[in-house]
Amino acid sequence: MTLIDFLLLAGGGFLAGIVNSVAGGGTFLSFAAMVACGLTPLEANATSAVAIAPSNLATVAAYRHEVKSHWREFIPFAIIGVIGGAIGAWLLIWLGNAGFKPLVPWLLLFATLLFAFSGPIRSLVEPWSQRSGMSVRIAAYGLMIVVSIYGGFFGAGIGFVILAALLILEGGDYHKANAIRITIAFLIQAVAAVLLIFGGLVHWPHAIVTMIAASVTGYYGVGWVKRLPEPVVRAVVVAIGAALTIVFFIKG
Repeated sequence: MTLIDFLLLAGGGFLAGIVNSVAGGGTFLSFAAMVACGLTPLEANATSAVAIAPSNLATVAAYRHEVKSHWREFIPFAIIGVIGGAIGAWLLIWLGNAGFKPLVPWLLLFATLLFAFSGPIRSLVEPWSQRSGMSVRIAAYGLMIVVSIYGGFFGAGIGFVILAALLILEGGDYHKANAIRITIAFLIQAVAAVLLIFGGLVHWPHAIVTMIAASVTGYYGVGWVKRLPEPVVRAVVVAIGAALTIVFFIKG
């Protein structure tokens, strides 16, 4: 690893921790840094997933009171997250870089659109959160299963979709839904990380540098990071996602 690689990874991890603290989407930054350091898209995706997972554990700990209060309700969502994350990671390992690389620009485009339209998506979901029909709940659980698999496979942007499904299932209780969202996202990442490690896809020097930088920011930077306007951070994430999408479409 060269000094330039180290600086790229540390910078990507540092910024990923900041962005995740405000609006989510730090995966774009860590993934881009690892690709710039010469990792294949598959290796960069797997290594980034492992590196970012620990920084999200602190956020789960911050919601420990909600988790303790509603732990029985967390169980079905936790099961969905663990199984879905495992399936997604297995698909990633099974495809290999040759199968994953052509999907990267489309995955980046999908995630970028999720970030760009997260506001309208939330507004669209709000009326449904007041309904308790069985068909609506089945559809929401189905969405949870799909997004859990996607989270184990790629992961960028899953928070918004998980929250949309949870707001339907939890009747619009935002704080409770957000606590469940963060816990599920962490479980998806943790299970996927274990499988990706055993799959031999993780480059540990890159992962450790990014992990330390992202964890430091995630733990110590939350206070002042919250002062940043979320729309501004989200706009930056969308711009980075759009740029990466264009680059990978051009590269093929």
